[in-house]
Amino acid sequence: MKVLVIDDEMNICLTLKNILEDEGYECDHALDDKTGMKKFDSMTPDVVLLDVRLDGANGINLLKEMKKLREDVIVIMISGHSGIKEAVQSIKFGAYDFLEKPLSLTKVKIILKKATEFHDIAKDYSRLKSNENEKYTIIGNSEPIQELLSLIDRIAASDSKVLVRGESGTGKELVAYAIHHRSSRKDKPFAKFNSAAIPTELVESELFGYEKGAFTGAVSSKRGKIEQAHGGTLFLDEIGDMSLKAQSKILRVIQEGEFERVGSNTTQKIDIRLIAATHKNLEDLVQTGEFREDLYYRLNVIPITTPPLRQHPEDIPILIEYFSNQFSNELKLPLKKFLPETITELRSWQFKGNIRELKNFIERMYILVQKTIIEPEDIKQMGMPTQSDSNFWNETLSLKEKRKVFETKYLSIQLKLNNGNISRTANALDLQVSNLSRKLKELEIN
Repeated sequence: MKVLVIDDEMNICLTLKNILEDEGYECDHALDDKTGMKKFDSMTPDVVLLDVRLDGANGINLLKEMKKLREDVIVIMISGHSGIKEAVQSIKFGAYDFLEKPLSLTKVKIILKKATEFHDIAKDYSRLKSNENEKYTIIGNSEPIQELLSLIDRIAASDSKVLVRGESGTGKELVAYAIHHRSSRKDKPFAKFNSAAIPTELVESELFGYEKGAFTGAVSSKRGKIEQAHGGTLFLDEIGDMSLKAQSKILRVIQEGEFERVGSNTTQKIDIRLIAATHKNLEDLVQTGEFREDLYYRLNVIPITTPPLRQHPEDIPILIEYFSNQFSNELKLPLKKFLPETITELRSWQFKGNIRELKNFIERMYILVQKTIIEPEDIKQMGMPTQSDSNFWNETLSLKEKRKVFETKYLSIQLKLNNGNISRTANALDLQVSNLSRKLKELEIN
């Protein structure tokens, strides 16, 4: 932990420096604002002990400048009797605490210890937040994914309700989080509720919360997902599986911005942004009476559709690399390298479970396959059938993309049949060796 002391009294600087170094801190000092800012830049301290009134300078202005440069720095103000008012005011500008002169060395040690603990907690929170953001990253450079990201950016700026539709495994939750993370509510809660994962009889208590004694087993009050999301975003996954009774209560939340816990007569106001998702055809459910028509229109303000993986197979290599790095780190295993021909083989497969199925497959490879170089034979042994001929010809892709998939698979097989001999393969295919070599390089066939 690095500490910088900025005070215009040399004896205070030296006393604090000696005491803090004895306690194991790395410490430096400065007697004026200019020297203080230079050392702030070069030393990058974790904590700054800053005098409120420096000779010819205002410590509060220095505090503002430091916080502007580094929001995470902990600043503890030092004040004489006449500067206590300013020290208290400095809390509004981000100061962690203040010490009053004459300094109590015991108090200095205590407040530094608390600051250290706070610093560690803040670092852990930042790391967890970073991991959370990485967990919800939308991966892909294809046109469908870039269009999706562009739409998310436009949607995020408003507070309008969003209905995310798409097949299972296409990343509907990722889209919901991306909208939240890019909105003005990003520092507020993102609460998730999956209607399909909760038994029908528990949906209301989990969603709206309950009061103590509301039912057998309710030994204490509990906040529901709606209450947890106050100020932030509530994501209702698989909204098509929600009961009609719960649907009517959600409709009230949307219309009036209020709700009651189960077992309570007290109405609570709520401020949330609502994002719903489903893989079902809500229009059909409306026709059969399984989904409220008024709720459907309330939710379907901004519709957004996640593309299935078959519409952007060019992202498969990027996804494989991303998931491979992820599982290598999570499972503490050596990074596996998927050969170009292996990736080509995977691109020809039909992942009915979309990106989630591809992710699960990569995880399975890390757990069950000990090799670090993954060849086509390795993935074929994992029990996932390759795409049938009928699926290959029925799959809709651009002609350019489909031709590339066909040429890659066809030439890979022909090379195998000729034991990897390019001259023999070229002769069998009635091609010039130079043309075949160029095509193999273009398709990244080893």
